[in-house]
Amino acid sequence: MRLALAQFAIPDRGEAAFDRVASAVASGASNGADLVALPELCTLPYFPAEPLPEMFDLAEPIPGPTSERLGEIARRSGVALNTTLFERVAAGLYANTSVLFDRTGRLVATYRKAHIPDDPGFGEKYYFTPGDEPCVVAILETEAGSARVGLLVCWDQWYPEAARLAALRGAEVLLYPTAIGWSPDEVEEHAAQHDAWRTAHRGHAIANGVYVAASNRVGVERGTNFWGGSLVAGPDGRVLGEMSQRDEGVIVLEIDRAAIERQRRVWPFLRDRRIELYGGLTRRWLGEGER
Repeated sequence: MRLALAQFAIPDRGEAAFDRVASAVASGASNGADLVALPELCTLPYFPAEPLPEMFDLAEPIPGPTSERLGEIARRSGVALNTTLFERVAAGLYANTSVLFDRTGRLVATYRKAHIPDDPGFGEKYYFTPGDEPCVVAILETEAGSARVGLLVCWDQWYPEAARLAALRGAEVLLYPTAIGWSPDEVEEHAAQHDAWRTAHRGHAIANGVYVAASNRVGVERGTNFWGGSLVAGPDGRVLGEMSQRDEGVIVLEIDRAAIERQRRVWPFLRDRRIELYGGLTRRWLGEGER
């Protein structure tokens, strides 16, 4: 399977945003991609930077106008695509929802982001209710055959439990549509933050013997500098492709699913798990001295 990562700035919503999405998807398709991974909330500016009640008007049901538009973009280009949408679940109930379309434009799967941040510039708890699933694993039919794709979103990428559960459910590649960056007063911390983010993805790939892909935004929005750096890590943790921290673009990489089997034979981390020892993981907190 050939996977394309696209990263771009999203200064406005409406036709300008859809044009950027369509252009990125077409670029991936023209370079032989089977699946194009797009940034988080790629049809909207990053509105969670501020708690503004009127922003809830941007939410839509799924299926809805935006999901139908994305499905049509996938169908026209003949490739699958993944991103997230601002979903109106019910009156007063909203989610940040990953959507996966196949090459015919059919909506294959959805996943509501389970881990929701609440940091300066990333006040997502004001807008999004957490999903009830740790991940969703979908079977995606491509010209290269069937692939098992794990759907996760941005802040989920800091939680090894979610990546592990996706791998145990059979995911071969984990997709993390992302919107992450830094504020101007974090210049000295930027390198450490970016390195931690990059390392977390490599760690998920190594510990689970899977491919991990993250597509991030670039550009400055409401004081946040989105750091791009979209990447794919292989089952051995090597970064197979990585993009600029500033520039828009699309890269296409081969996903060799046979490499998952080869890697798990030499690094049998799943074989050697001791699940009978992990009961404490279901506790909120273990006090000092507790087991």
